[in-house]
Amino acid sequence: RPHARPSEGPRITSPYITKFEKARVIGTRALQISMNAPITIPLDGETDPLIIAEKELYQKTIPFTIRRYLPDGSYEDWKIQELIVD
Repeated sequence: RPHARPSEGPRITSPYITKFEKARVIGTRALQISMNAPITIPLDGETDPLIIAEKELYQKTIPFTIRRYLPDGSYEDWKIQELIVD
């Protein structure tokens, strides 16, 4: 999106992570983990990258930012730590 710009004023999108964002974050993070990226939580014997990524998401330790585009061409950036994950 070449002409996108940050949204002005207070945020207008939901503070809840959507199922689509959740799937993308877990999938992307699991791929990173499978390629030996550093893990941000204690493993407790777990070896499955998808499960590790999901645990990291629920503990909000994934260092990602989600960019949500709005209809007017602007966007909002949300850190994982700011979103409500349920």
